[in-house]
Formats: sequence, structure tokens, C-alpha cells
Amino acid sequence: MKASKMQNYIKAVLNNMPTGWLDLTTHRLDIYNEALAKTQFLDQFETLYKNNTTESTTLNTLPTAYDYIRLGHPLSCILEWGIANLHGLKSENVISFSSQTVPVLSILRHNLLANKSTQILYTDALPESFDAELIKRVYSYNFELKNINNAEAVSEFNGSTIFISQQNTIGTSNHNPNIDFYINLYAQLGSALIVNGEQNATYISDIQHVRRRETIAMTPANCLVTLKALTEQSSLETQNTNIVANKASVLESIKDITGTTLKPLVGSSGLSVQYAIMMGLIDDAQENHSRKAIKFIVPTNCYGGTNDQARRVAACLDHVDVVDLEVDGDNDMVKSLETVLATIANDDAVPYIIAEIPTNPRVEVPDLQQLKAVLSAERKTASGEIAVDPVFILDQTFCPNIHFLGEGEILSSIRAISYASGSKFPSGGKCTAGYCVGNNKVERLMDKIELHLGLCDNEATALQYDILAKQMPSMNQRIDDAYKNTREFVNFIHETLPEAKINFVSEELATQGFTPSVFSLDLPTKGGSVEEKETYKRALNHKLINLMITEIPNESKYCVSYGQLQGCYWTIPATSTQGTTKEGDKDYIARVSLSPNMDIERHKKVFLDFAENI
Repeated sequence: MKASKMQNYIKAVLNNMPTGWLDLTTHRLDIYNEALAKTQFLDQFETLYKNNTTESTTLNTLPTAYDYIRLGHPLSCILEWGIANLHGLKSENVISFSSQTVPVLSILRHNLLANKSTQILYTDALPESFDAELIKRVYSYNFELKNINNAEAVSEFNGSTIFISQQNTIGTSNHNPNIDFYINLYAQLGSALIVNGEQNATYISDIQHVRRRETIAMTPANCLVTLKALTEQSSLETQNTNIVANKASVLESIKDITGTTLKPLVGSSGLSVQYAIMMGLIDDAQENHSRKAIKFIVPTNCYGGTNDQARRVAACLDHVDVVDLEVDGDNDMVKSLETVLATIANDDAVPYIIAEIPTNPRVEVPDLQQLKAVLSAERKTASGEIAVDPVFILDQTFCPNIHFLGEGEILSSIRAISYASGSKFPSGGKCTAGYCVGNNKVERLMDKIELHLGLCDNEATALQYDILAKQMPSMNQRIDDAYKNTREFVNFIHETLPEAKINFVSEELATQGFTPSVFSLDLPTKGGSVEEKETYKRALNHKLINLMITEIPNESKYCVSYGQLQGCYWTIPATSTQGTTKEGDKDYIARVSLSPNMDIERHKKVFLDFAENI
């Protein structure tokens, strides 16, 4: 009876759900409480369930779930809640994934750091992409693998027991207390990990963090299919897609946009792609530079996901370290790189550089000829041997239209890979899928990256390919139109409030093709001390953002978005995109991103009102 009531309630919710539950990819920071992100949505959803409330207007007022959409979203929360209810578990004990292998890797990572044994059991088949030898060799995860006939007969094990099974329905099953984790695989839709037993509750946060940094939750579209199977007690529907044609279209668009010829790779998110890049390069270094230390050089103030993921990888592998790179403000990327690369060469280590051009949030572009010279320079080890040359991993999310890597371009002669977050300009904010390309110097490395993207089952989904196939042909035009709006707004702010410091590309850089549609704003401040000035400026940031989103609610959002199809998005990097960055490296400034479709005159008028009332 309880299961039937829950299923009927979910069915009614699906009929009345807000459209944003299916198609939004970013959260609004003004209604997002990060401290409660993992509980607030379901706490209020539970209240609606008890009152049997399913009106669209009420559902639309529910707070943001997780972080829209990588870590989780309303439909993934409801799916996890529904599965948990069927099994009499807490909702946090069920964690959905778009990937079928990363849930296994998330447990193995926890046990590696805890020095705990793991056995993986399965009855039918392991995920198609699961490669035990590769996981042990490159990720350093240890486990036993066993094919069994009956999960109910599994006996006690001194360590963690994972049971993997293929599922065609969302139903109940008896859970053996000797099995710590059940991983249910749902065809091409994804998977659900069930944490069994109170003794394993300490794993939940770590598993969620893996989902946030190395993969994504089951996508909204796939959650919807799975929820319908749950409510109707039916088999999971086979999805009919044009993935072959869409993928071919997307890969051709990426080659055309980037000016490259090697096969591009498309992942479920920008961080999924970045993780494949990191693990692919580590794999290559182990094969070709065995016994040498690996150094990932990472900007101190870059996107928090990049910073955090790099350190998470290094935490698992004794031969991998993260080296800080100062790139913004008074620090010059080229000079900082020269210093860091000289030290790494002297130590005979393998250097991998992750950097953003333009930088985020200061929107700075280094001298590219000097950058090329530093990356091309031959260096010697302490013993006088030629050092390993660096690989430059370029995050060009802010300017994905620049031909950095094509034949004859500025980074064509050194080993270089570039990637972009697909939730920005590639999809216009419609999906999270990201992609990467390489120049002709890194064909071997791209093969390794593809291997690890596949191992983690992190390739873009069929719907993501469909969205990209529709959006990417117009990407360069949207970039151009959004830049024109941004330049107009920046010029207006400069004239209206000349004492504000604006970080944006120069007209000269724009003529070279650097046409981002994001800028950062250091507002004028006052006070008798450094602390007073900083406090005043931070309050002024919020005053400006609150005014914009209040006066222009249909366009201005307090969001971390970039490259959206319409509107204007405001954020403070220190409290959003730099969430895991060290406090001293955070930027308490306003970051603004504009779209190709917005009322620029209205935004100028509201900003003028703000400037006149400071």
C-alpha cells in the first residue's frame, strides 16, 4: 500500500512538474543554500508528499536541489527518494549516476584512502566499459572480482562487498546484510548505487563528491524514463535516438570550430572530460616515463572544480602532485610557468599544465608568443639529460572559437589539448556535455584520453549529442553577438562609473579573435582600513546584483552561467565557482556574463541608477 501511494504521488508530480526540472542546467544562487543543498529539496518534497500536494505552482517554489545539474537535480532526487522508499531506506542511501562504472570507482576510491579491501560480485555481466586491469594499474584501486550465482548466499567478507546487477525494472529486492553496496545498471540510462547498512553511511558524502567532480548524476531525461518505469511498474523503455548521425554532426562541428583534425571526444560534462584527460595522461606517463613523478600545474584561483579534481587525483596516487601556478593580477602566467617548469625539469618530473585562456575571473590573455616560447623551450634535468616536454591542457570555455591548436596556429608546435564546458556556448546552457580536442602532436595522448573516458562510461548521452548537434552550428555567431552586447555594456560602465576597475579583453585582443562575453567588475570602495574597504566592496557587489535581478527578473539572474541563449548572469566567484579554492586566492568581485539576446538598454538604465546612488 505504501509503495502504491508513493508511486501514484510521483506519477502526479511528473504530470505537473515545472519545465525547468527537465531542461535547466544551472541553479540560481539567490534561492540556493549550499549548506542545505543535499537535504532542503527533499525535506520540503516530503512535506508535499504527506499533504498529497502536487500543484505546479507549489512544485515550482521548491528550493534548488544539489547544484543543478552535475551533482544532482529535482528528478534525480525524486528517483533516489522513490527507490529508497521501495526498500525502506533513507533517501541519501540511494545515489544515481549517468555512468555505470563510476559508482564502482567511487567506492574503490574511498577504500584506497581507508586501506580497506573490496570484493566486486556480479551475476550477469559487468558494465561493458569496466576494465579491471586498467583500473588497478592506473587508478591504483585494489579489489577481487567474482562471478556468482546467488546474491542471497553471499557470506561475510573482511572489507566492502559490492554487488552489480543488470536491471530492467525498478522494483524491490531483499538486501543481504553481507552486501555493502548494490549497484543497479539500467541499460543506457545510467545506474543507481544503494548504500546498505548504517555501518556504510560514512561513504555517502564521498560517493556524492565523486559524482560531483568526476561524472554527473543520471540526467533529467533519463531520470524521467526511469521514474515512469517505477510508477507504472513496467520495464525500462528502450530509447530510440539518432545518436550515430548526431555524434557525427557534433564531431564535425567541433573540428570546424577548433580548426583541428584529430577525432574530438565528447563527455557528459566538462569535468568528466577533464578527468579523462588527467587519467589518460597519467596512464601515458606510466608507460613512457615510468618511475618519474607527475606534476599537474594548476592556477591557484581557477574554477573550483578544476582545482579540487586535480588535488583529488593527486591524493590517490603517490607519484602525482599538484603544483600551484600564479596567473592573474600582478602575476604573469608566462613568467610563473617559466619558474615552475624549470624546477620540474630539474627534478626530472613529467609536467602537465592546466590553464584557462582567457583567465577566470580576471579575463586576462597572456602574451601568446611568449607562452609558445616558454612551452617550446628545451630544458635539462639536474643530471644534464633532456627533460620531458610539457603538455599544455587549455580550458578555453570562455573563447571556444579560437583556433589555438590547428595546423600553423600558435599552439600547434607544442603538445597541447584544449577542452570546453558544453553547458556554456556549445549547448547554450541546454546540457552539460563537454568536449576536448588535440593538435597533431598528441594523437597518442588522445587515444589514452578516449580510453579513460570510455572506462568511466562518461561519454555524452544520446540526448546531449542531439542538443549539441542542434546548437553547435550557430555557436560562433552567438559568441559574436554576445561579445557585442558585452563590449557595449562594458563601455557604458566605464563612462558611467570610471573609478570602477573592469577586467575585460582589450579592443586589440578582440581583433585577434578573443571575444568573450564575460567581464569582472571591481567596484569602487571606501573606508579607513583595508578590512573596511573590502567589507564595503563586498556589500556593494551584492547591492548591485540584487538590484539587477530585482529590476530585470526575466533576464538578470544570480547565476554562474555563461554562454546562455538569453539573459544576463551575475555571480561572485569567491562564493560560487571558486567554492573549493583556498581563501587567499578567491576573488570577491562581481562577474557578469551576457548573452546574444537581452535588453541591453534596460540593463544600462538600471546600472545607471545604481551608479548614481552609490
